[in-house]
Amino acid sequence: MAKDLQVLNALDVAKTQLYHFTAIVIAGMGFFTDAYDLFCISLVTKLLGRIYYHRDGALKPGSLPPNVSAAVNGVAFCGTLAGQLFFGWLGDKMGRKKVYGMTLMMMVICSIASGLSFGHTPKGVMTTLCFFRFWLGFGIGGDYPLSATIMSEYANKKTRGAFIAAVFAMQGFGILAGGMVAIIVSAAFKGAFPAPTYHADALASTVSQADFVWRIILMFGAIPAAMTYYWRMKMPETARYTALVAKNLKQAANDMSKVLQVEIEEEQEKVENVSQNTGNEFGLFSKEFLRRHGLHLLGTASTWFLLDIAFYSQNLFQKDIFSAIGWIPPAETMNALEEVYRIARAQTLIALCSTVPGYWFTVFFIDRIGRFAIQLMGFFFMTVFMFALAIPYHHWTLKDNRIGFVIMYSLTFFFANFGPNATTFVVPAEIFPARLRSTCHGISAAAGKAGAMIGAFGFLYAAQPTDPKKVDAGYPAGIGVRNSLIVLGCVNFLGMVFTFLVPESKGKSLEEMSRENEGEEESGTEMKNSGRTVPV
Repeated sequence: MAKDLQVLNALDVAKTQLYHFTAIVIAGMGFFTDAYDLFCISLVTKLLGRIYYHRDGALKPGSLPPNVSAAVNGVAFCGTLAGQLFFGWLGDKMGRKKVYGMTLMMMVICSIASGLSFGHTPKGVMTTLCFFRFWLGFGIGGDYPLSATIMSEYANKKTRGAFIAAVFAMQGFGILAGGMVAIIVSAAFKGAFPAPTYHADALASTVSQADFVWRIILMFGAIPAAMTYYWRMKMPETARYTALVAKNLKQAANDMSKVLQVEIEEEQEKVENVSQNTGNEFGLFSKEFLRRHGLHLLGTASTWFLLDIAFYSQNLFQKDIFSAIGWIPPAETMNALEEVYRIARAQTLIALCSTVPGYWFTVFFIDRIGRFAIQLMGFFFMTVFMFALAIPYHHWTLKDNRIGFVIMYSLTFFFANFGPNATTFVVPAEIFPARLRSTCHGISAAAGKAGAMIGAFGFLYAAQPTDPKKVDAGYPAGIGVRNSLIVLGCVNFLGMVFTFLVPESKGKSLEEMSRENEGEEESGTEMKNSGRTVPV
């Protein structure tokens, strides 16, 4: 019966119009904020080390101990994973719109609170910072399944992939904004409070006002989230949730008539049929879900997990890239604010040249060549470039060959974004039933964040040299960068294999992909066989 509902058919065939772009901006600003909040911490960790872990007489500036660094960088990922599971489930229980506002307010409050982290000791400041960043991540986690689900349920069949990918592409602008804000703030403070290099005067190289810099950068993330709140609350609930989950066809028709600016019948005679139909009421842990969507969920979760191991481990050789090109000189030759400025400038250039273009290539091509082809191609080229970096690794470390290393690195990033980093976000919002769509997207996204934690922190330890005398302070010996890159190449290859479990959804309606008509047709047949004919 879902395929016969006029309100859903109207959404599927609607021409691209203003409300589509409004929805992209409203959902996309959430992702802009997500990316800003998640990635801006990497811009200020070295500054935190200089301020709170300075040791008199040390040859190099203070740095965060490995356990503190892992906590500060990783606690938001832990919160994000929990938030994806919780808010994904809640979005299916309470509705997308009700939960959408909660996640945004949590992000606003915790962004501000992160910058206000208090305490008189390094331990106190780091503990409160980690506490607030966990809950910031919790709110960010909710944005993943809700933004994807809302956009997929608002979009038409023809351009749905591009619209969902455009929401995700706002991540690139969030990363870019993080770098730009850090550049502006650090440059302003650097000009106002000149300081000598660490070599010249270790203590004076970190001015007391530097403590405001990291706080301002973290708190800035609250602004775009707060600006979006009003518009999120004005969005009507999606028609697919209202009609298929809440089973209120009249409200769905009224809401979409205003949005689409067309007359849609209320189809009152179908309300009773929607309420009575039980052919599609199976739960997440049922045999019927396993039969219909078990492999799909395995495919979306495993590919996102494998992708994020590789994607978030790329900071393994980011420091090699930056120092190779001369973007970041040795820490002791700079003061604290100069170091923030240089790191932010490097991240901004990487985002501008490879991260942002990759996202928008996906937006342009996803409804032309399909999700499956883009994901398979992305994993393939990530595998190729990772092995191309790993096998002749010594060759790339020679000074004359480092430009080639930079190009390889940028191409790996490009094909991650013009590839699985976008498609793993899009597909789970399209292939599951309406009443489980947000939950299944949350599970897939949470699997991704589990991979991110392995990638970001497991490989920091794994990439340490095999010689204990050459490891970074506080780290045990590892397997080395070359062997770590070989492992990541294998991870990308596995991602390519698991992609074959994910169906192509290009040009199909959500109800067709989720097979929400299947149970209705079976149910209608059973009723006819029992002597009672019900319209289907």
